Amino acid sequence: MNMKIAIGSDHRGFDAKRRLVAILQQLGHQVDDVGAPGPESVDYPDYAYQVATRVSRGEVERGILICGTSIGMCIAANKVKGVRAAPCHDSITAEMSRRHNDANVLCLSADLLGEGLIDRMVRIWLETDFEGGRHARRVEKITKIENQQAP
Repeated sequence: MNMKIAIGSDHRGFDAKRRLVAILQQLGHQVDDVGAPGPESVDYPDYAYQVATRVSRGEVERGILICGTSIGMCIAANKVKGVRAAPCHDSITAEMSRRHNDANVLCLSADLLGEGLIDRMVRIWLETDFEGGRHARRVEKITKIENQQAP
C-alpha cells in the first residue's frame, strides 16, 4: 500500500533522511520532506513538530524522524496530540511499534544505526499492520490520557 509520508531530520540525520526520501519514492510513496535543508546545525524540535502536526491533522498517514539518537525527536513528536512516536533501534522494535502500539511516527538514530538496518526497519515499519484486539484497548487508554481523562 502506497502512503503519504512526512519525513524530517536535524543536521545529524540529514544524510540518512536524504537517502530515505529516495528509497521511499522508489517504493511508490508520496514523500513530504520538511527538512532540515542541509547539514548545518538546526534545532530538532522544529522538524519533529512539523512532521508530527502533519500526522496529527491527517495530512499524511505516517511520519519518520531522524536525529542523532532518535530520543529528542521522539520526545518532541509525542507532545503533539494524536501522535504515537516510537524510537526504534532494530527490526523487532520497528515491527512491534506498529503491531502493538499503532505507532504513526518512526524515530531513527542516524548515529547508532547503519544504512542497511535503517532501510530494513523502515520497510518493516511501513508494511506492518496494527493487530488491534487487546492492543486497541491499550492504545485507546493512551488516547484517553492524552485527552486528560482517566483511562
